[in-house]
Amino acid sequence: MKGLQVSKDASKMQPTSPTPSPIIAILGPTAVGKTGIAIRLAKELNAEIVNYDSVQLYKYLNIGSAKPTPQELAEVPHHLINILEPDEPNDVARYIRLALLTIRRIRNKGKNVVLVGGTNMYLYSLLNGLTQCPGQNAAIRHTLQLIGLHYGNKSLHEYLQKIDPVSAQRIHENDLTRLMRAIEVFAQSGIPLSSWHKTQTTTGLATLYPVLKIGLMRPIPELYERINTRVHEMMAAGFLNEVQGLLQKGYAPTLNALQTLGYRHIIQHLQGEYGLTECIEYMKRDHRHYARRQLIWMRADAGISWFNAGELSSQKAIWPYIHTRSGS
Repeated sequence: MKGLQVSKDASKMQPTSPTPSPIIAILGPTAVGKTGIAIRLAKELNAEIVNYDSVQLYKYLNIGSAKPTPQELAEVPHHLINILEPDEPNDVARYIRLALLTIRRIRNKGKNVVLVGGTNMYLYSLLNGLTQCPGQNAAIRHTLQLIGLHYGNKSLHEYLQKIDPVSAQRIHENDLTRLMRAIEVFAQSGIPLSSWHKTQTTTGLATLYPVLKIGLMRPIPELYERINTRVHEMMAAGFLNEVQGLLQKGYAPTLNALQTLGYRHIIQHLQGEYGLTECIEYMKRDHRHYARRQLIWMRADAGISWFNAGELSSQKAIWPYIHTRSGS
């Protein structure tokens, strides 16, 4: 691959200049093992890691977002983690501005960049450019929140299926934030959000640097077992206490950050909607469903080079293995 010198000792590989080295983007479903591989790869390539997980941007949301541990964060420099308060507004446009600035700073130091996270829309928009579709509308959002409160999220999802079936297929009915966004865009423009996504109007990272997208996968039974295990590990690590602590600090349970996967389940349990055992089972189920939707999204991208995460993890040096098999 242009811009990187591959040696037998991957740990000694350094970027060659002035030819730009590629941006490495690590993709894969939740619990597949992206964090560990990203850290190893960053060490081998003299790189720094830039997060594209929307929940990991927030402070205090640690366990439920599967945020890297303090030990992992200390292994290589990480960026765009713990930069927002839980009640601080955020959207993909703001993320892209921060990510582009961060990546330029890293590249100006002569270092490489590894992107890793779980919010595929953030990564897609960062790489390909952001659609200039209508912005947020407080009145419409308030109305949709009331509809969801009185009639349930399912009613919003059924409406989205009528106006934008493509978006409805990839947005779960419990994902209130994205449901409202898709309906909000259509309400203001009369154009489905999925149609807006086909017309990118801002410069994407992929037009500035070469990008290599690495997809990680495991056999589905193994992936689902890892998801189930992760949920139990989250609970054992104090996930319930983490959410209780956020609410005790005064953060509203309706915040977008607290309506994300896992957090909304714990809040529903704390509000008495169901018991803890049910809560854990619902978390497992919805994490599995989320992984399936992630895979549907990623499999539509022919530019991803796929690798078995377990096989990749067992390699003594990850980069030469990727380099040989990705045709880079």
